[in-house]
Amino acid sequence: MRLVSYDDGRVGCLAGNRVIPLRARTMRDAIARWEAGEPAVQEHGDGIPLRDVRLRVPVADPSKIIAAPVNYRDHQAEMSSDAQVGALGFFLKAPSSLLDPGGTIRLPYHDRRFDQEGELALVIGRTACRVSERDALSYVFGYTGLLDITMRGGEDRSTRKSFDTFTPMGPTLVTADEFGDPGEVELRCWVSGDLRQNASTRDLIWGVARLVSYASSVMTLHPGDVITTGTPAGVGPLADGDTVRLELSGLGLDLTAQVAADATIASPTSGRNRGPVPPPGPARRGA
Repeated sequence: MRLVSYDDGRVGCLAGNRVIPLRARTMRDAIARWEAGEPAVQEHGDGIPLRDVRLRVPVADPSKIIAAPVNYRDHQAEMSSDAQVGALGFFLKAPSSLLDPGGTIRLPYHDRRFDQEGELALVIGRTACRVSERDALSYVFGYTGLLDITMRGGEDRSTRKSFDTFTPMGPTLVTADEFGDPGEVELRCWVSGDLRQNASTRDLIWGVARLVSYASSVMTLHPGDVITTGTPAGVGPLADGDTVRLELSGLGLDLTAQVAADATIASPTSGRNRGPVPPPGPARRGA
């Protein structure tokens, strides 16, 4: 099923250009029913035109967002990094950084660089603690798109990536049984019409099963928790007025976000010229 959260957090199933309301009250309710082994949430009604609903983050209140650093070789190369996910493990993003599809990423500082990072993410469906890599995918409820917006510099990743609005997610959450192999997903990300990222999850260093297994060996994963798999090469700076669009095969709808820098201040931390050196920003049209 291709699920969406909409309006006040209700859950619907996408059927063409209509949203069919489901009996599950929220996405967490849908996930809880799945974890309990109940039949799939049942559809009712004739549906609502997609244009008449406000799409929301699929899961608005995960207990944690777990993110994989440097999980594509090409991104490791473009960042001139001597370490990747196998050495770094993972970092946490604040759930308060989540942003509804179509929302506005608000850049906080005028003297720092902020980049887009398009990623495949997954939502945990049942409690997972020390699960094997062989069994890990059975704990995944579904897959969605995520933009990991990041401030470049020497501060800790969890700081640089946890500003409010820095985690646009959605718009669809496709259940694992329909989504298929997470290791065969095509990813493309545009900024203001320019294609910056064009990759496949076949090139992940750690695949989804290994990420879930490893994360569950460190901390218990709860239904609704989000794990995002890392970004490929092609990251680049964002500016006021940009539009970011992420396309992932198998999801059906693209994730979009606007960028605003109309209320920025100077950064209070001194990490600007520290940390990994990002690639030069791509030339912009009209520049």
